[in-house]
Amino acid sequence: MGDQSRRQCVKAVRWVNGSAIVDVNGDVDLSRSGEFQQSLLGVMDQKPERIIVNLTEVPYMDSSGVASLVKLLSRARRQQVGLRLAGLTDRVRSIFQITRLDGIFDIHATVEEALA
Repeated sequence: MGDQSRRQCVKAVRWVNGSAIVDVNGDVDLSRSGEFQQSLLGVMDQKPERIIVNLTEVPYMDSSGVASLVKLLSRARRQQVGLRLAGLTDRVRSIFQITRLDGIFDIHATVEEALA
């Protein structure tokens, strides 16, 4: 395990007009997806109107990371909270395209776009 596995996936949570912007950092893989999921569900517990997951600094995500986002989406829908993904790198975006989840998730190029 390198330094990255010891760093938190969620670097910061910023609030803008009732929206929680979750800045994610580094690879989201099996070694980090549990902590990633707990952090996301923790943000959900704070009852935002919308959650924007900023993936600009995520070079790689495996199926466990995607599963964490699917779980968050399911909870967000139950609680009527908007969920948007922003800033996907080409490599991460391709996972969503291959799994056809790009049609399920609300994906935006930038956080600013996702906030609009």
